[in-house]
Amino acid sequence: MASRTGRWTRMLTGAGMVMGGLATGSPKGKLMALAGLLPLLAGAFDLCLFGPFFGLPVKGEAIRRKVGLIGEDSLLPHPPLSMAERPTLLH
Repeated sequence: MASRTGRWTRMLTGAGMVMGGLATGSPKGKLMALAGLLPLLAGAFDLCLFGPFFGLPVKGEAIRRKVGLIGEDSLLPHPPLSMAERPTLLH
């Protein structure tokens, strides 16, 4: 969930919940829209709220560093790095 794809999935799911909830106009819809703000904002601010349940930090950057996902820090992909520019992962 801390990867670029996971963040986009959370943001799009949250946005869909907000839009769908507001479109109904009912009190339950407003509650759904309010609940949709959680995944939307968590993805936008790079937070993974389920991380502590799996023994991982809340911040997405710290999770990626811990599991070795390098280069997935931004929401938009970067052009590939040359071999000289790639960071070295030492275990």
